[in-house]
Amino acid sequence: MFIRAIILLSAAVAFSLCPAHAGIVCTAVADGASGKLLKQEGVCDQRVTPASTFKIAISLMGYDSGFLKDEHLPALPFHEGYPAWNPAWRATTDPTSWIKNSVVWFSQQITQSLGEERFQRYVAAFHYGNQDVAGDPGKHNGLTAAWLSSSLKISPLEQLAFLEKVVRRQLPVSARAYEMTGRITAVSVRPNGWEIHGKTGTGSPINADGSEDSDHAFGWFVGWAVKGGRTLVFARLIQDDRQESVGAGLRARDAFLAAAPSVLDIE
Repeated sequence: MFIRAIILLSAAVAFSLCPAHAGIVCTAVADGASGKLLKQEGVCDQRVTPASTFKIAISLMGYDSGFLKDEHLPALPFHEGYPAWNPAWRATTDPTSWIKNSVVWFSQQITQSLGEERFQRYVAAFHYGNQDVAGDPGKHNGLTAAWLSSSLKISPLEQLAFLEKVVRRQLPVSARAYEMTGRITAVSVRPNGWEIHGKTGTGSPINADGSEDSDHAFGWFVGWAVKGGRTLVFARLIQDDRQESVGAGLRARDAFLAAAPSVLDIE
């Protein structure tokens, strides 16, 4: 099983750089302008669910289509029946809080506004991972679930390829879509001067019976970093070896930010 193989192959670096009970699958960094790969550690060519890192792509679609207006519009109310396993999701949500709290139902409002054909066209035009937005077999839910431990998959190296197009503005979306996505994905400015933009994601492998293997959750943190006119794109992917109380994506982000000086200050 490739998931177990990933854990074994990355074990040499995993536990020294990541919180207990999680192993680093891949850390990859590339120059945003040239595409030169500056760092590749671990297994970086295996596709897994993008989970909420796909919100970067959804943001570009939402602003390009006009459904998203600015950082605070639209502000959409929560309705019973929406996904709400995080209490923060049971509130009126705008684009800024959508990204901050990683609100699944807000993403689904954007994708449903696009419709299946336009959604598929965006994903294909972005050359995003395997470009499979069919969703779960037999459920016809690709428009609302393809990126949630379902049909859409992407590798860390493919994340870099997508992000390079984002920072170079080479995707078929408006200038405002890039500008606003950059605003709502701002994370922090590190002590060594790197301005970090990015998105976390937590998702699980799928068992043979179709259930989620939450004991071995994947955690992503992907994005770009800007300093002194230079832009780097990065992808960090971890995988748990037991169920944890804090989402794997949040732990991947925090570990990456803590290591940012050594990870990003490379030539």
